[in-house]
Amino acid sequence: MLFLRAAALSCRGLPALRCLPAAYTGSRTTANVTYIQGQSPVPRIREYFYYIDHQGQLFLDDTKVKNFVTCFKDIKFLIFFFSRLCSNQSGRYEEDFPFLSLCGRERNFVRCDDRPIVFTHLLQSPATSPGITGITGDQELLSYCGGAEKLSAPFRPEALYMHPVSGRVYHPCSERGGGVGLVRSALAIELSPFFVYATEHGQSGQPTHFLWGGQKHTLTNELAGCFPTAEEGSGQKDELG
Repeated sequence: MLFLRAAALSCRGLPALRCLPAAYTGSRTTANVTYIQGQSPVPRIREYFYYIDHQGQLFLDDTKVKNFVTCFKDIKFLIFFFSRLCSNQSGRYEEDFPFLSLCGRERNFVRCDDRPIVFTHLLQSPATSPGITGITGDQELLSYCGGAEKLSAPFRPEALYMHPVSGRVYHPCSERGGGVGLVRSALAIELSPFFVYATEHGQSGQPTHFLWGGQKHTLTNELAGCFPTAEEGSGQKDELG
């Protein structure tokens, strides 16, 4: 993991070199938590801290300027990192970094702007999909967090859910990734013309159907229960995605 991280960091360009763990000596305070990248709370254990934005880009949490230049882009590293992502039940930083990606003696703590799984592209599944269970060659995939088909989930158009307050669009993902993935704004905008709304409410209400593949899919809204009730009833409408 250390080798993959170093290789990935080297691809981010000179402005990001200051974020190399080996060169980082100061501490970082986020809300009520303080840490040092690469800290060793017990012998032979190292801890690192990451952040995922609403575009699905992965950063070291203490990166000051978070954009496409400073995010991790090495596909092998991203696949390795996200394939090991799970809920943080380590007893450390659980409230501030609710997800964890383990690699041997490394603990990689993760927090996110919205959801750790962010779907970025809609792909046609390859004829053969090694490592992707239960997917046939003609099935569409939602790819997430820069991993192409190696990080993907079968696209279920009926399961798309548009949040009534934020307007963001969500789709189911694996339980390890939290069960709910965010659809990146650019992809959500591409999908938005296919939502169908009840005539009496127009686009001010919730969509009821989704037109896809020559079919009119009834939206199940199965993800509605994954959001707190207070979140459903307050706040301003956000940009789509």
